[in-house]
Amino acid sequence: MSVTNEHSERMKKFKNKGKDIAALRRQRMEVSIELRKAKKDEQIQKRRNISMDKSLTPAEDEANEIQLSLEKIVECVNGSNPELQLLATQATRKLLSRQKNPPVNEVIKLGIIPRLVEFLTYEDNAPLQFEAAWALTNIASGTSEHTRAVVEGGAVPPFISLLSSPHMHVSEQSVWALGNIAGDGPLYRDVLIKCKVLPPLLALVSPVTPVGFLRNITWTLSNLCRNKNPYPALEAVKTMLPVLSCLLVHEDKEIVSDACWAISYLTDSSNDRIQIVVDTGILPRLVELMGSPDLVVMTPALRAVGNVVTGTDEQTQAALDAGLLGVLPRLLQHPKPTIQKEAAWALSNVAAGPCHQIQQLITSGLLSSLMEVLDKGDFKAQKEGVWAVANFTTGGTVEQVVKLIQAGILKPLLNLLLAKDSKIVLIILDTISNFFLVAEKLGERERFCLLVEELGGLEKIEALQTHDNNMVYRAALNIIEKYFSTEECAELQPGIKDGLYDFSVDKEDFDF
Repeated sequence: MSVTNEHSERMKKFKNKGKDIAALRRQRMEVSIELRKAKKDEQIQKRRNISMDKSLTPAEDEANEIQLSLEKIVECVNGSNPELQLLATQATRKLLSRQKNPPVNEVIKLGIIPRLVEFLTYEDNAPLQFEAAWALTNIASGTSEHTRAVVEGGAVPPFISLLSSPHMHVSEQSVWALGNIAGDGPLYRDVLIKCKVLPPLLALVSPVTPVGFLRNITWTLSNLCRNKNPYPALEAVKTMLPVLSCLLVHEDKEIVSDACWAISYLTDSSNDRIQIVVDTGILPRLVELMGSPDLVVMTPALRAVGNVVTGTDEQTQAALDAGLLGVLPRLLQHPKPTIQKEAAWALSNVAAGPCHQIQQLITSGLLSSLMEVLDKGDFKAQKEGVWAVANFTTGGTVEQVVKLIQAGILKPLLNLLLAKDSKIVLIILDTISNFFLVAEKLGERERFCLLVEELGGLEKIEALQTHDNNMVYRAALNIIEKYFSTEECAELQPGIKDGLYDFSVDKEDFDF
């Protein structure tokens, strides 16, 4: 795709009719690929159970492992002797629990999955149920083909039934297996929902549920919220949200983290679905969790609230009322680049709002934080900062844009004209044009022209006339011809305050 088309596509992602498209909020669908590149920050979709018998050391466990050939496993699993069935199933589970290179494909080729599924229904043999559930869990933790083998083997109904097992370890292993199946994608997620997995799963959440068990339940719930195209069924979302809201206040950070991830998936969607989350009243808690010292909590909480501010002005205001602007400055200075970037992305979407929301940004002291991001931030965060300034100059009042200039935004913005990213350079050039429009409205065109020149901006804009990208070249040439021709530039006039022009603004110039 050409740069021109990429730029056009990005512009199409904005919302709110009636505004210049450069000021509108960007839904996560546009930036999700880049924002999710750091896989270690993402919640794991599938998990393999490689735990050993807690009473044994690794050497003892390996020594006690029953060595059965694959042929013998098939013979015993398909036989009628309960003891041999258990031994063979346990041997299968241990093969699949190897830390390195478990023979999943080989086990599937044995054709024993339907038999393992059958063992799940043996209510009078909990040890066999557990071993079969563990083996199937580890198969389902693999590729989509592996998961499909478990689902097509008929495992979903008996696993859902086992959620209500009187044996907690059997119930927990079933939760784990269902989490792996849900994590495979929207197809099997919806299969589970249609098979009514939610009532027995949610019933397991209680004050007496052990923390380890509750972690698995919360993770499985998050996978049931995950994925779009299609989104999970609305009724399922409404059923899960009250429980997720309770899990958000748990004392265990892993549980809180997975609950936050679940909410982030639910808010990564259309405005009507964002509203369902907002209506639960959990935004203040999410904003509070954005300030957590634990990255595993902070990251998904920021993701969730960032998604909310891509929504309507009212949804954004709900996030502001919950205290979002109070926590953003620290996140914009966070040492982790992905946190910086997500915080800057959230800021850019707030800046796409009406002028009273832009005023809240100013009042909260965020202009200095924005300038610091543009000046010293990670480049990906800087790009989001550029979008914030662009949105600000399009939707803000004359007075607000003057505040932006007085905050020192122009110098780091002009420095970013040296970036190799053509799209960002184009946005900066558009933003400079917006600044000039404000300067003209104030009768300060010549002053602003000289300010840009003093900050080295003219030299950088002139250099862009040799840029490989035709749109960049044209935009740069347009600014030079319109504002920097010889007859347009006047002598430097008084009015510089701390290196910045102190534009005098009359009230009638304000666009309230």
